[in-house]
Amino acid sequence: MNTFCEKARAAEAAMRSVFPPTPLLRNAHLSEIYEADIWLKREDLSPVRSYKLRGAFNAMRKVPQKDIFVCASAGNHAQGVAFMCRHFGKRGVIFMPVTTPEQKIQKTRMFGGHQIEIRLTGDYFDDTLGSAMAFCSKAGAHFLSPFDDPDVIEGQASVAVEIEGQIPQPADHIVLPVGGGGLSAGTRSYFGDQVDYTFVEPQGGASLRAALSEGAPVTLPKIDTFVDGAAVARIGENTFSCLSRTKLSDVVAVPEDRICITIVEMLNVEGIVLEPAGALAVDVLQDVAQDIKGKRVVCVTSGGNFDFERLPEVKERAQRFAGLKKYFILRLPQRPGALKDFLNNLGAHDNITRFEYLKKSARNFGSVLIGIETTEAANFGHLFARLDDAGFTYTDITNDETIAEFVI
Repeated sequence: MNTFCEKARAAEAAMRSVFPPTPLLRNAHLSEIYEADIWLKREDLSPVRSYKLRGAFNAMRKVPQKDIFVCASAGNHAQGVAFMCRHFGKRGVIFMPVTTPEQKIQKTRMFGGHQIEIRLTGDYFDDTLGSAMAFCSKAGAHFLSPFDDPDVIEGQASVAVEIEGQIPQPADHIVLPVGGGGLSAGTRSYFGDQVDYTFVEPQGGASLRAALSEGAPVTLPKIDTFVDGAAVARIGENTFSCLSRTKLSDVVAVPEDRICITIVEMLNVEGIVLEPAGALAVDVLQDVAQDIKGKRVVCVTSGGNFDFERLPEVKERAQRFAGLKKYFILRLPQRPGALKDFLNNLGAHDNITRFEYLKKSARNFGSVLIGIETTEAANFGHLFARLDDAGFTYTDITNDETIAEFVI
């Protein structure tokens, strides 16, 4: 058994004693919108609600002589490793940042039970990873990489094996989210040039685009961690080796706030719960609509570990990106009737969601933070025109990250 495809098929077959294949389902809603035959590979329906347990399973089964397995993760990889430690009856030591939400800690503990130990260390992931590696050296444990390991890549390729066996006719196009690159490297290695690809990254963590531009993995100077399952500062060496022939035009970086619109729409319209990384492959369809028209397309929804406490933030970001919600600072005269004059300029569908005096900037004026939500983005143009005609002074701070961070 020498070829990558044979090894991936063997990994997929071995997994069947642990969990069933995840569904591959045609989505009529998306198919109609994009005039294509669109199928969703529902990795959000795995036992840990992501594909990460596949790589953990394959890497662990390759080293049965090891008794202790270690990982550093605050998310899906930790849960996958915990699940497999319980399955194999191995001891797992899972390092997580001190800042990890309690919900993620509890879910990891639930999957691993008494087989795992969770150690909270470091405020940032690099510190957590350093502690995990130091422990491995001291204890002679086996480190389970979240993506940059040939056995992990081989395990993630089991997604492709399942797609091949589930789809009624071969796919023309596969859409894959990219973080560290394990899933995309495994799928690309399995299908080769048989299909077209779109690899999608969050704008604030486009490590594959950066690596392709430079010809080698590079470390991004800054990342946006909102899409936490795919916000990786540096793509793996092994994964990039599998993806290095990718055309730059096949890699698309999408805005974090636009992903929020997709999360909300998939929840409201389809009843599908996706985490930000899990929504990447659906969100990017609007960018490649002309390329996929009339084709059979598979989108991998890579995870559904969504904390519903984040829903207000997701909705807020979605509305702001769609132009349906804005914040601005109004300089309001300190006289009777001034507020009423302002309110009279609001349209029938303009709703005030925030009203807060920030400070009295002068004896006769005060600065007010106002949030307004409306039904159509064009309504704001009409509102601002009325405010201008009425002589009000205001500043739109919706997209001013520095100011918004402090006052919104």
